[in-house]
Amino acid sequence: MKKTIIIAILGLVFGMNMQAEDKVPTVLELSLTQAQDYAVEQNRSLQNASLAVQQSKMQRWQTIASMLPQVQGTLGYTNMFNYEINFGGTGSNSQMDALYGVFAKLGVDTTGMTGSTSSSMSRKMLPYVNAGIQASIALNAQMVVGALLNNLAVDMQKVTYSQNETNLRSSVTTSYVSVLVMEDILQLLDSSLMNIQALAEISQQAVNVGAAEQTTADQLRVRVNTLKNSINSSKRNLELSKNSLKVLLDVPAETQLVLTSKMDEMLSAENVLKLLGEDFNINNNYNYQLLQMNTELAKKNVTMAAVAYVPTLSAYYQYTYRKDIGEGGFNMTPPHTAGVSLTMPLFTSGKNGAAIKEKKLAYQAAQNTLAETKDNLGIQYQQLRFNLQNAYEAYINEKDNMEVTQRVFASTTNKFHWGAASNLELTNASNDLISAQSNYVQAIMALVNAQVELEKFLNN
Repeated sequence: MKKTIIIAILGLVFGMNMQAEDKVPTVLELSLTQAQDYAVEQNRSLQNASLAVQQSKMQRWQTIASMLPQVQGTLGYTNMFNYEINFGGTGSNSQMDALYGVFAKLGVDTTGMTGSTSSSMSRKMLPYVNAGIQASIALNAQMVVGALLNNLAVDMQKVTYSQNETNLRSSVTTSYVSVLVMEDILQLLDSSLMNIQALAEISQQAVNVGAAEQTTADQLRVRVNTLKNSINSSKRNLELSKNSLKVLLDVPAETQLVLTSKMDEMLSAENVLKLLGEDFNINNNYNYQLLQMNTELAKKNVTMAAVAYVPTLSAYYQYTYRKDIGEGGFNMTPPHTAGVSLTMPLFTSGKNGAAIKEKKLAYQAAQNTLAETKDNLGIQYQQLRFNLQNAYEAYINEKDNMEVTQRVFASTTNKFHWGAASNLELTNASNDLISAQSNYVQAIMALVNAQVELEKFLNN
């Protein structure tokens, strides 16, 4: 009893530990690479793509197994409730003797047969049990071509899985950078808000002592509210970006994400120039690989339709054991049976010929699509490189613009504090800063998207 209790307690403890290990941590600290790897391991959509590869392999084995010997076993019991079978009407003695002789040659026990040589001869059908084993095999050219088609289907599923993994990593990159950039913008907006709030308080105090007009204080208050609205909007966008990243990582909503990669590392000129310097190998493009396999699939479908004229070879062997229950059993079932057959189509009213023509036309269409895609991919590559170059140049310009507007805003704020700048100048500087920050965010996301699209295109 003590041993049982100890074992139960240990099982409970270890079970709790395993559950704790499987549970997602409350706080996840991830670099960009770690986030991508985590998403690949946890994302259920990608797991389904992996399962699709396994399913294709099982379908391939089913096709191969259908060409191998198949063995079946049978076991049964039959009861005809003593039904009496009549082997003929009345006849002469010589006729009945001849019938008995036939049964004797067949090895049939005539004990228990009713009737005489001058009357009808009958036999009761006794209940019996039987067991048997049958081995069979069938082979034709369509099965062989079908196995080749299954191999191609497995390869296509593997490419689809790799493509889905690349798309997932790209989506994680976009969401990851989106979170980082929104966090940076929030810090900038908070700093600007603190400065404007300080000026608004000073202006209101000046109004209270009669040293300034209420209009100036009211305009600054409007600026404060405008910045607060921008901050609230940025917070909502940040929360949306975090939730999108959590969906990709497949973690609960309450999980806190701590992103450790720096945005400057991902948006460096070195990374962009390295990506722009890579050569385009069309065979690495996943879309082109799938089209190639689709064209090969159409070609094999032509072969599949053509081999419908090829005969099917079948062979089987069967062993049957039968045991009558009772005296004087009547068994005419041979224990061993074997057979071979060759089946071939002779006339199909043009069905097979039309099928071949149809598959040839489909193959020709697949070749045209492949050739057209090959030409278009080269143009698409040049366009993606051009998009990345433009996006990087726009990012550099917008980053410089935001830094300049920040300095202008800080200088205008300081001048306004000492009465050297008007309220209009401060308002314009604040608007310029908010606009520059918005353009900066858009430039970053455009650069990330351009970089991700080119990486996916090059299969990086």
